[in-house]
Amino acid sequence: MAELETPAKPLNALARARSSYLRSAMHQPIHWQEWGPEAFAQAVREDKPVLLDIGAVWCHWCHVMDRESYEDATLAPLINDRFVAVKVDRDERPDVDSRYQAAVQSISGQGGWPLTAVLTPDGRPFFGGTYFPRHDRYGRPGIERLLLTMADAWQSRRDEVLESAGSILAAIEHGEAFAGRGGSLSEAITDKLVHSAITQFDPHHGGFGAQPKFPHPAALDLLLDAATRKGDAKAREVALVTLTKMAEGGIYDHVGGGFHRYSVDERWVVPHFEKMLYDNAGLLANYVHAWQSFPYPVFSTVVRETVAWMDGWLSDRQNGGFYGSQDADMTLDDDGDYFTWTRAETAEVLSPDELEVAAAYYDIGEMGDMHHNPAKNVLHVKRPIETLAKDLNREPAEVTSLLGAARAKLAVARAARPTPYVDRAMYTGWNAMAISAYLQASSALQVAGTRDFATKTLDRVLREAWSEQDGLAHVVAYAEGERGPRVPGVLDDYALLVHACLDAWERTVELRYFQAAELVAARMQRDFYDATGGGFFDTAADPKAIGALSARRKPLQDTPTPAGNPTAASALLRLEALNGDAKLREVAEDTLEAFAGVVEHFGIYAGSYGLALERLLTPPQQIVIVGQDDLADALESAARSGYAVNKTVLQAPAAVLRDGALPPALRATLTQLPQLKEEASFAVVCQGTSCLPPVRTVAELQAAMAG
Repeated sequence: MAELETPAKPLNALARARSSYLRSAMHQPIHWQEWGPEAFAQAVREDKPVLLDIGAVWCHWCHVMDRESYEDATLAPLINDRFVAVKVDRDERPDVDSRYQAAVQSISGQGGWPLTAVLTPDGRPFFGGTYFPRHDRYGRPGIERLLLTMADAWQSRRDEVLESAGSILAAIEHGEAFAGRGGSLSEAITDKLVHSAITQFDPHHGGFGAQPKFPHPAALDLLLDAATRKGDAKAREVALVTLTKMAEGGIYDHVGGGFHRYSVDERWVVPHFEKMLYDNAGLLANYVHAWQSFPYPVFSTVVRETVAWMDGWLSDRQNGGFYGSQDADMTLDDDGDYFTWTRAETAEVLSPDELEVAAAYYDIGEMGDMHHNPAKNVLHVKRPIETLAKDLNREPAEVTSLLGAARAKLAVARAARPTPYVDRAMYTGWNAMAISAYLQASSALQVAGTRDFATKTLDRVLREAWSEQDGLAHVVAYAEGERGPRVPGVLDDYALLVHACLDAWERTVELRYFQAAELVAARMQRDFYDATGGGFFDTAADPKAIGALSARRKPLQDTPTPAGNPTAASALLRLEALNGDAKLREVAEDTLEAFAGVVEHFGIYAGSYGLALERLLTPPQQIVIVGQDDLADALESAARSGYAVNKTVLQAPAAVLRDGALPPALRATLTQLPQLKEEASFAVVCQGTSCLPPVRTVAELQAAMAG
């Protein structure tokens, strides 16, 4: 929730911020500043430690700590007199967050938000934790006692503080180095990653491990690839059970569509209710891929409903672009009240027949699921429609019709409730993920409007966040399209945008998207690649880096967005398959080799690595459909059947191929086909560096793909 307007109160420096999260604190009595050299110069000048608070607009406990402590006028003098206070939006500055998360984990053994750290004036951490209450409780020290202790330590035990800060920074640098050379690149690594997911699988409820349960989109794609391309029956079971159980659970919004961030229980029933763009983009792609290989109706339904929710809530329909998140709550005193229902609330809007069916299907009872209000129910599927119909002595078609009517009425009733805040900031990497997912939904399920909105968004990102001179910005735009100080893009932004550009090229056959991918990839290599040690750093080298930003990170772990290094390697391999630049493959292979000795220990958090390694080890399969008629559509549909990480499908009119408006590797082969002079549609399957003879029937195409 973002409480942005309290005009009677004085403003601190965050009034000049563009981040919604930072602006929500501009009326607090703390003299907050944004992260930057001015704040740390003040700390040096005044010889004060820095109080660092990192949070996000969607983070419930961040707002709790704000209300309990940072809005307390009796605490403010201590902070203002003895510290320089710096507040950071973790979505806006992932580079800052990732390093101080590592620091706090090394200090306390756990991280998360809000992140609370105390730094030396030059930015080195010497104490850290997450949420601290205003006074001692929950077994945690109160923030006032903690800050008094830290301020006194800075004044009276400075040698100890500086020694601790030095060792913590060294631990960050060592922990992020991932010196993992020594392993060989082979299928054995991906087999171990798949096996790790299988061993952690919960066969009763799907997902991995016990509570809390998070979606793992990259790991699910790795399992789907193994199930489809390698015929791994256990991988298929793990992926399909997990995707089905999530779709049935309360982590999925059965009224509005889309997914909440994670489930606090092992059954996927009670979620943390915030909805993140990156989760929905990653899961949207999962359900598209699952539909391609195993066309269960539930997968198609989830795809279409998730797109509809993203269209309605996280999209700038006029200008293009995807917003970052929707909050869980309206106030600090509720917990997902907008998304949950009492039995009485449903009875007010549904007919008796609709209530009977909906209550049985969605498990809506007098006693619900929420601790803060036991009458509140999280809608989740209790049993299949066929079973429910039998139990209620109704026909399945009647049950389905009543459920549809009930869902529509619940949606109307929910729309009348106060709506959780939507953070309209647009982040490059997250937008790239959504662009790719929309393009895949467009190609595999022909979801209306997805291709056009994806390319409209990509055009905006390239126009507003990219320049050949300055590179890529992390923030495309803030709320209401505002521009702010330029935040440099991180490795994830570059790597994910290369994928989005290549997905757009495949879907539209517009060469400008392929050319944009080459430009972004070249800048990514220039600014982030470690030619000596292998792999990519997450940020460009900066001799003026403050504090822990001087630590060089090489991201390997999916947390929860795809990790930068394997995503970059995968992007380069896709490019190499299209332009034949062997140097791109060398860099990708070197990157994957840099982590080969350690990656198996990351298990389900290394799904992106497994997918990138499969791209490296498996020759690319490129299927080109030539023509624009019913036969071409049938051939394309057959080509897209079955998800495989190494497969790309392109449909183009013969005129495009005759003109040679193609990447070099395809231009060298396809433009020479004599069939281009004919009117009939056909398909060409290229595997590695060779292409099979053109085929003109679905059966012939399926045989060529299988061979």
